[in-house]
Amino acid sequence: MSDSPAASTSSSEAPRHRFDDGGQALSIAPLVRRFLPHLIEFRRDLHSHPELSYREHRTTDRLMTELEAVGLEPVRLRSTGCYVDIGTGELSVALRADIDALPIQEATGLEFSSQNPGVAHMCGHDIHTTVMLGVATVLADLNRTSPLSGRVRVVFQPAEEQLPGGALTVIEQDVLEGVPRIFALHCEPKVDVGQVGTRIGAITSASDTVRLRLSGAGGHTSRPHLTQDLVFAMAQIAINVPAILSRRIDVRSGVQVVWGEIGAGVAPNAIPSEGTLAGTMRCLDAEAWHQAGELLDQVVGDVAAPYGVEVDLEHVRGVPPVVNGELETTMIENAARAELGEDAVVLVEQSMGGEDFAWYLQEVPGAMMRLGTRTRGGQTHDLHQADYIADEDAIACGIQVMASTALRAVAHHVRESALR
Repeated sequence: MSDSPAASTSSSEAPRHRFDDGGQALSIAPLVRRFLPHLIEFRRDLHSHPELSYREHRTTDRLMTELEAVGLEPVRLRSTGCYVDIGTGELSVALRADIDALPIQEATGLEFSSQNPGVAHMCGHDIHTTVMLGVATVLADLNRTSPLSGRVRVVFQPAEEQLPGGALTVIEQDVLEGVPRIFALHCEPKVDVGQVGTRIGAITSASDTVRLRLSGAGGHTSRPHLTQDLVFAMAQIAINVPAILSRRIDVRSGVQVVWGEIGAGVAPNAIPSEGTLAGTMRCLDAEAWHQAGELLDQVVGDVAAPYGVEVDLEHVRGVPPVVNGELETTMIENAARAELGEDAVVLVEQSMGGEDFAWYLQEVPGAMMRLGTRTRGGQTHDLHQADYIADEDAIACGIQVMASTALRAVAHHVRESALR
């Protein structure tokens, strides 16, 4: 396989006839090439018009139009987002894309940069959405010429960026009912285009939001003994709460409390009577995540007690870790090697970021893969940064791997059903 990104998306102009695990002939790469120019246009339009969580109305309308244009019958979700089924018979597999953007001012300089001030697709959800639209398009085309032996559901989910995540609203609408397994992908700027990152077990961490509001008797800085020294108390909480939690919970679980916001006071010679402290608590292990949540209130209270301040703790449970199943991860890896080459799969480390795809995996088995978006030999752009740029060659790679994974999952489900 050539080292160039372009070569990773097409091995030759001749159709690649291959069989999936159930004996069905596949020819995914030529189909992807046929639809790719339009999908690139769609992605750029999406990137130019990003929308925040539960406000993805234009995005949803565009998806409905695109899916209907290829003969499918999408179903609009209650707020925003939609899902669509391809094929007939029993549900065999679901695929999920997240469609929302971030409250960030884009600084990429791209010709198709965000036209919405302060909102941008800096986490790659425009890539995720385009890949899954491409998968639906390819599978619909295959289904017309050679009907699928099962039904594939593609879910375009709102509000992944808003804790505890739009996945819960999708599950509440019974979209997961009858689904035996589910797959997703996420952009990975540390992996080259033409490769995907996988990991069996936890691939992301749990992520919660923690906010403290402190109050107490303020006063002059010359007489701190006559006050409840709020700033000093906040400093002790900021330093000691993370340290104590790390000693009360198994260190292998990677519990981390990191503060991102702190504020109190307006004058250097006045001790304030109110202040706020906010951050995130992340954890690599689901059991330790529950344990840390139970301990947090106690530890904060113990640290604050000597200073006499009142503490109001708001602990917003976010998401558990995404825990990839072994069988489902193997399906992704086999699909990636078949479509992109033997060197296409790399082991990725567990991310400390949170992902609401974890909620689906609390219900059914599945796996998430990391889609390489770094141009070979190019710059690494970090996610959630104003200058994040994804190499668009990753779109074709993602479609090929996800479509092939879906077909393998359909074939596996047929075999499972036959053994019942």
